[in-house]
Amino acid sequence: MMVTLIIVSLLLFTCYAALIIYYALSWRSIPPFTAATGTTEAWPVITVIIPARNEAANIAACLNSVTQQRYPAHAFEIIVVDDNSTDATAAIARQYGNKNVRVIALPQDAGTQAHKKKAIETAIGQSAGDIIITTDADCTVPPLWLATIAAFYQHTGAACIAMPVQFTSNGSPLQIFQSLDFMTLQGITGASVHQRIHSMCNGANFMYTKKAFETVNGFEGINHIASGDDMLLMHKIYRQYPDKVFFLKSKAVIVQTQPQPTLKAFFNQRIRWASKADKYEDKRIFAVLLLVYLFNVALLLMPIVCLINFNNSSTTYYPLFMAWLFLLLLKTVVELFFLYPVAAFFNNRRLLWWFPLAQSFHILYTVIAGWLGRFGRYQWKGRVVK
Repeated sequence: MMVTLIIVSLLLFTCYAALIIYYALSWRSIPPFTAATGTTEAWPVITVIIPARNEAANIAACLNSVTQQRYPAHAFEIIVVDDNSTDATAAIARQYGNKNVRVIALPQDAGTQAHKKKAIETAIGQSAGDIIITTDADCTVPPLWLATIAAFYQHTGAACIAMPVQFTSNGSPLQIFQSLDFMTLQGITGASVHQRIHSMCNGANFMYTKKAFETVNGFEGINHIASGDDMLLMHKIYRQYPDKVFFLKSKAVIVQTQPQPTLKAFFNQRIRWASKADKYEDKRIFAVLLLVYLFNVALLLMPIVCLINFNNSSTTYYPLFMAWLFLLLLKTVVELFFLYPVAAFFNNRRLLWWFPLAQSFHILYTVIAGWLGRFGRYQWKGRVVK
């Protein structure tokens, strides 16, 4: 059994390492974008949509950043969709009514568990913009966010644009781990979208044209899935416009968002993300997720088998233990090769010192979240979702 486990683990690592190296080279090949100085001849009209539920602690900072854009006030609007908040979220948002901000409310019973999709769909139905940009109520955006997106849209004729998101960190171990983990996902997002090997994005910083949304019939066909207002929609648009989907690699559009404050909240978030793994019609994404999951399962099993056989002769468990250490080291080296330029883009190289220490927890959480995402349930925004 142990010999089989070693051989399988080595094969999985070979495939995994090849994938990560491919991502690393792909990230390096993305040309950075800088918007030309001066004004554009025709400012495209933009609608920024911010779904919000019980975000009274964050919505003011979010709206402060969005309303202070260096973009003509007549060319953009902000729609905050209050998703049945029980706090002062809507009241705070309404205070920005003189700054291009509208607040609309979802009905108490939206008749769906995909509340965020319903919020976005409702806002698009009342929007004036040709370009739709979504972000979250706990995010803040840089001042050239809209201007850079508009310039990139005019430069490429994009139907859909994925853009970078960064976690803030207070220096706690949990927040450092989340920052490292999320930075990895962002690097993979950029690499995969640029190479068009599969479609990835994050709804905290996501753009598509209203025409593209309407052409693919919006969330039709995926509106029964609680999560996936970003990646599942992106794949629909990608199928319709395969040459018009891009990743915008620009520091001027990096959106800052908050990590989860507790370990329980972190697992609920990751389980929510994992819950749509088997819903992707793009089977390339599922194949990648399956490879990553199986490799992490193997890395978790190896020390467990060693512990089970600890009382036996060292010749029984020692080769397996050494193989596990060797694979853990190689995994760390390969991932650091990928992460170094990504961390440089996000000005977060200092976090890489923590990366080797995070490996064991990363393996454990990947296995647990992946399993519960498929067979368990999670809590999100005060709702229990299966």
